[in-house]
Amino acid sequence: MFVVFVALLCGLVPSLRAQRGRGGAQGPPQAPRAAAPIDLTGYWVSIVTEDWREGRKVVQAWDPAADEAGGNACKSYGAANIMRVPGRLHITWRDDTTLEIDTDAGTQTRLFHFGEPQPPAADAGWQGYSVAQWEIAGAPQRGGGGGGGAVGAIVASGTTAGAATGAAARGDSGRGAPPRPQGGSLKVVTTHLKAGYLRKNGVPYSENTVVTEYFDRHNETNGDQWFTVTTIVEDAKYLQQPFITSTHFKKEPDGAKWRPTACSAS
Repeated sequence: MFVVFVALLCGLVPSLRAQRGRGGAQGPPQAPRAAAPIDLTGYWVSIVTEDWREGRKVVQAWDPAADEAGGNACKSYGAANIMRVPGRLHITWRDDTTLEIDTDAGTQTRLFHFGEPQPPAADAGWQGYSVAQWEIAGAPQRGGGGGGGAVGAIVASGTTAGAATGAAARGDSGRGAPPRPQGGSLKVVTTHLKAGYLRKNGVPYSENTVVTEYFDRHNETNGDQWFTVTTIVEDAKYLQQPFITSTHFKKEPDGAKWRPTACSAS
């Protein structure tokens, strides 16, 4: 009996090894461009349809002419607001680990860095320093799951809907929420910003602001291609609560409507 058991076991081990090794040895991990679960490249047009006391002081003292004269015409084109500025985007891969977004409004360039972050010691200009990562569909939900009802965020002279977590802001925080897009999403966290405006009305954000963005792709049944970016701006100096917006972009066939324009303070 013992001899039979040993014989069976010896026959089973090679079989298990063969199953585990099926497909050959695993190669090195893919570069972020090759591993992308969604394709954000191409030309896109924004479809925009839709603030703490210290912030109100800045708004009331806002002088666009002074910004223009002082070389600060781009203060409302920084990373905390640029995706809300009406215009077009051109998204390309600069290299295998850097996604580039160019805007025709304000002629700005954003760089999303995958892999090990190497932020600068000081501010990195209007677009700051952005660290990116793919979030693959089917992975654990961020933010720890359900709960997190929306809360109102009042910033200076405007209002917007806020939320306790990024997941709640995107509507995927709990039961009854719409399904997350298939494939995955892009998460980007931007820091090292130059102080700027959340709106072209003097609503400020400080150099310590953290901007977190989630990019999701969607396709309509008629063939239209869209992506939605949910932007969460956190700034202890000027904002009582996170300032959260969602902006939609529709894909265009080419760059025929691309019209780069300079920043304008007013």
